Amino acid sequence: MTNSTMELDKNKTVRPDPNSGPLGSHPVGTGLGAVAGGAAAGAAAASVAGPVGTVIGAAAGAVAGALAGRGIAKMVDPTAEETYWRQNYSSRPYVASGATFDEYAPAYRYGVDSYGKYEGRSFEQAEPELMRNWDGAKGTSKLNWERAKHAARDSWQRLSDFVERATPGDSDRDGK
Repeated sequence: MTNSTMELDKNKTVRPDPNSGPLGSHPVGTGLGAVAGGAAAGAAAASVAGPVGTVIGAAAGAVAGALAGRGIAKMVDPTAEETYWRQNYSSRPYVASGATFDEYAPAYRYGVDSYGKYEGRSFEQAEPELMRNWDGAKGTSKLNWERAKHAARDSWQRLSDFVERATPGDSDRDGK
């Protein structure tokens, strides 16, 4: 992890650098790359013990990788995410001309909050449930799901990319 991608505050909360992270990325899977990366590392370390050691090492590495990915995702500061989106929402192609941040803030927050709830699932896999639960989560937002889902996907993807940068392997399985 580098200082250019995140900072650690005094309370051990990871804050993604507001200037990092791709704008305009497409949604992909979530933290499973940590499992694959951990499995590969565990298998490599245990291969000196032979085939049985490789299998055991891969399993242990997969568990460690998954736990690392979850731990990082849980340490993300929602306030830092809101600050990022407040500064960048107006450049997003789905934001209506003249719209305020407050109109989209609940959708960004929903993406951040939902990312951890649907661990291991892509946005597309979780979307049917997200859509069903949007009306109960949107608060005062007047956005319907068709308009809100783009902002929710954006914030979900930003967290997915952040977790991928902070864990070994390809956690969102996008080939990067």
